[in-house]
Amino acid sequence: MIHTHIAEILCVKPKTKKTKTVEEDVKDKKTKKTMKIEGEVVVMKKNLLDFKDTMASLLDRIHELLGRRVSLHLISSLQPHPANEKRGRLGKAAHLEKWVTKIKTSVTAEETAFGVTFDWDKSMGPPAAFVIKNHHRSQFYLKSLTLRNFPGGEGGPIHFVCNSWIYPSHRYRSYRVFFSNKAYLPSETPELVKELREEELKNLRGDEKEGELKEWDRVYDYAYYNDLGAPDKGPDSARPVLGGSPEFPYPRRGKTGRKPTKSDPKSESRLALLNLNIYVPRDERFSHVKFSDFLAYALKSVTQVLVPEIASLCDKTINEFDSFEDVFHLYDGSIKLANGHTISKLRDIIPWEMFRELVRNDGERFLKFPLPDVLKQSRSAWRTDEEFAREMLAGLNPVVISRLTLKDFPPKSYLDSAKYGNQHSSIRNEHIEPHMNGISVQEALEQNKLYILDHHDALMPYLTRINSTNTKTYATRTLLLLQEDGTLKPLAIELSLPHAQGESHGSVSKIFTPSEEGVEGSVWQLAKAYAAVNDSGYHQLISHWLQTHAVIEPFIIASNRQLSVVHPIYKLLHPHFRDTMNINALARHVLINSDGVLERTVFPSRYAMEMSSSIYKSWVFTDQALPKDLLKRGVAVEDPSSDNGVKLLIEDYPFAVDGLEIWSAIKTWVTEYCSFYYKNDRTVQTDTEIQSWWTELRTEGHSDIQNESWWPLMQTRDELIETCTIIIWIASALHAAVNFGQYPYAGFLPNRPTVSRRFMPEPGTKEYTELEENKEVAFLKTITPQLQTLLGISIIEILSMHSTDEIYLGQRDSPNWTADDEPLEAFNRFGKSLEVIENNIIRRNNDKRLKNRTGPVNIPYTLLYPNTTDYTREGGLTGKGIPNSVSI
Repeated sequence: MIHTHIAEILCVKPKTKKTKTVEEDVKDKKTKKTMKIEGEVVVMKKNLLDFKDTMASLLDRIHELLGRRVSLHLISSLQPHPANEKRGRLGKAAHLEKWVTKIKTSVTAEETAFGVTFDWDKSMGPPAAFVIKNHHRSQFYLKSLTLRNFPGGEGGPIHFVCNSWIYPSHRYRSYRVFFSNKAYLPSETPELVKELREEELKNLRGDEKEGELKEWDRVYDYAYYNDLGAPDKGPDSARPVLGGSPEFPYPRRGKTGRKPTKSDPKSESRLALLNLNIYVPRDERFSHVKFSDFLAYALKSVTQVLVPEIASLCDKTINEFDSFEDVFHLYDGSIKLANGHTISKLRDIIPWEMFRELVRNDGERFLKFPLPDVLKQSRSAWRTDEEFAREMLAGLNPVVISRLTLKDFPPKSYLDSAKYGNQHSSIRNEHIEPHMNGISVQEALEQNKLYILDHHDALMPYLTRINSTNTKTYATRTLLLLQEDGTLKPLAIELSLPHAQGESHGSVSKIFTPSEEGVEGSVWQLAKAYAAVNDSGYHQLISHWLQTHAVIEPFIIASNRQLSVVHPIYKLLHPHFRDTMNINALARHVLINSDGVLERTVFPSRYAMEMSSSIYKSWVFTDQALPKDLLKRGVAVEDPSSDNGVKLLIEDYPFAVDGLEIWSAIKTWVTEYCSFYYKNDRTVQTDTEIQSWWTELRTEGHSDIQNESWWPLMQTRDELIETCTIIIWIASALHAAVNFGQYPYAGFLPNRPTVSRRFMPEPGTKEYTELEENKEVAFLKTITPQLQTLLGISIIEILSMHSTDEIYLGQRDSPNWTADDEPLEAFNRFGKSLEVIENNIIRRNNDKRLKNRTGPVNIPYTLLYPNTTDYTREGGLTGKGIPNSVSI
C-alpha cells in the first residue's frame, strides 16, 4: 500500500498554498510563541508467548537507529488545518525517546514509560487528539499519553487513555487517532474534532472491508452463527445456521470473514482445533496475563483429565466410576504443593505467567482437581432434600424457580396443543399434600408457598430427538413448599416423555415423591438426579450462554460501530464489554461447536444450540431487569415503598436479596452519570449517535426479534438509564451469579449431573435389582460417565476461575477514564455503595437464621459479593467477585 503524507490522510482536499511575502513571514515568526510540552507515553511491547517477538524487537531497534521511529502529532482544538478547515491543525512530529535503551525483550508482560517532547504553538490551544504512526516492524500496546502541566489545561495534565494495539503503519488505511479523555455528546463536540470523530467510527464499521479479517483489522460487524458446524466432514457434523430465519432466530456474533465451506455455502469454514487465532478486533483480545492464565488453566485441566483416564484403562469397568470413593479420589491423595515463602520465591524466578499459574500457592494439589466447595464440610450433605432445593435459590442456576398460583395449579404447559397434545402436568393434590407439613394445596397457594422448577416446555419439543442419541432423559417439573423456617422442601418430581404413539398424543408422566429409606429412597435420589440433569443443561445453554454471553455481543458490536470513544455512554459501557468477544469466539471454536465440549458433556448433545435458539424466541430485553424478572417469575410482588419497587415472597433468597442491592447500586450510578450529560428527554432524542446505536442494535444485532413491542423507543432519559442499567447488570452481576458457582457446586458432578444414560429402573428389571443391591453403582451408571465427567469438570474449572488481571464492578483500569469531575465523584460513590453491600453480604452469611445463605453443605453465598475492595489480582477459584464484564 502506498501511503500519502499525514496531512493528506487527515484532510479531505488540500488547498492551494498562498505564498507569503517576506514582511508577512517575519510578522508570523514574531507573533508565534513556541513552547515545549513534555509528556509520557506508556506502552507494552511484549507479545507474550509469541517467540517471534525477540527477533521483532531486535528489528525495531534497528529501525530506530535508521530513523524509522514511532511518531506522534498533537491536533489543535482551536486552529483549523490549512488544508481542511473542518479539522484541527497538526503540531510538529515528536518521537518516543530512548526506545533502544528502554524497551526490553522480556518474557513477561511489562509496561514501559517513554518520554516525549512536543514543540507546540501556544495559539493552537489545548490538543483535542493526537495521531500516532508506528514505523517499526511489530505491534505494541499503547496504554496512554499524558501531557504534564499543559498551559490552558487549567494547570493540570491532559490525559489520553488509549488501551489499543498499534500495528505497523502499512497495516492501516488511515492513521490511528486518539482523543483526550473529555466526553462529548455529538452536538457538543468541538468543531475541529467532529470530522475526526465521524471518520473513526467509519473506520471501525469497515464497510469497505472484504474477505477474511486479519488481526490488525479494526472491524466490528455482524454475522450469523453459521460457524458451529463442519459440513465438509459429513452430515453428522453439520449444524443449522442460527440467526436470520424464523425457525432459528439468534443474536448476531462478530464477523470473521472466513470463506464458506465446500459442502454448504451458507456455513463458514472453521479453523483447526489448536488454532486459537480466531478473528476478533485486536483490542477485544485477551490481555497477555489473561491469555497466559487461560492457557495455564487449560494445560492443568488436560493433565487432570489424562491421569485418571489412563488409570481407568486398567480398571474392571472402563469409563465407569465403581463407587463414590472413585469420584472422591479425583480430589484426594495427591502431592500437595508447597506454599508460603518457598513457593513465593519459586514464582518470582519463573518468568512466564503461564507457568506461574501451574505452580500455585492456594493449596491446590498437583495433578488433582481442587476439592469443590460442596464437599469441603461433608461428603453426603449434597444428597439432602434441603440442599437440592436450596441450590435453586443460591446455587449456580438461581434464576429459574417460579411461584405457582391458584390459576397455575396443576402446572400448565404452554406448548401448542395441536402439535404436542396435552402437556399439562399430572401432579395432583394427593401426590403432594402428604408431604406439606399439614397444610393443604389450596392454603399453600393462597399463602404464596408453592413453587416450581419447570423445565418441561423447554425440553419436550426436543426430547424425542435427544433420546435417539445415547442420552436417556426426561422433561421435568419439581414442586416445592416454602416452609416456616424459610427453606424449600421438595414435594414431588414429575418425569415426562413424549407419548409412544407420537408427540401429538401428548406426554406420559410419572410422579415421584420424597422417601429416605430402601429402594424408594434410591428411586427418589434418581428422580432428583434427572431434575438436576435438566437444570444443568438449561443452566449452561440458556441461563449462562444465551442470556449473558450471546445476547450481550450485539451490544458490543453496535457500541463500537455507532458510539464514539468520546461519547459518554461509550465511556459508561465500555468496561462491561471487556474480553467478551474473545471468550465467545473461543466458545464457538471449542465449546458450543459440533462435536465440541458442550455437545459431549451436556445432555441435549447435537441439539443443544438449536434448543437455545428456540428459547431465544421468548427472550425479552426489558425483563432482564432484576426487579421485572423476579415479578415475572412470581417470586416477588410490587411494593412501591421499597427501594426497587418489589417485595420478595421468599425472604431468604440469596441471589435475589444480594442481587437487588447490586441492581439498586448500578441503577443509582447510571442515573447520576446519565443525568450529568442528559438534562432532559430532548437531549436523548437529538443524540444522533445514541439513536443510530439503538436502531442498529435492534435491526442488526437482534434483528430476528426487532419487531417485538417491548423494545424501548429510546426517546426518554429514563429509557436510556434503564437500558444501560440492564446491560451492565447482564454483563456483570448476572453473569457472575451463573458462572463462578460452577466449580464450587458442579465440580462434584454427582451433585449436578449433566447427562442421564438410562431411564428410571422399572420393578422386575435387572436395573431395578441393581438399584436394590447397590444404589451407588446404579446411580453412577445412570449419570455422566467417567470421561465426560472428567472433561466436564475440567472445563467448568477453567470457566470458574478469576483471571489475575480481573477488574471488578466498581473498579476501572485507569483513574483517568474521564475528565469530568462529577461523573468521577458519582463513580466513587458507586464504589462505596458496593463496599457497603460487601459488608451486608458478610453479615447475612453469618446470620444463622438465614438457612439458605449456607445450607447443609455450609457454602456461604458469595457469588454476588462485589469484591470491589480487592486489588490483589490473585485470581483463581475464589467463588466471589463480580467482574465488570462477561470475560470467561
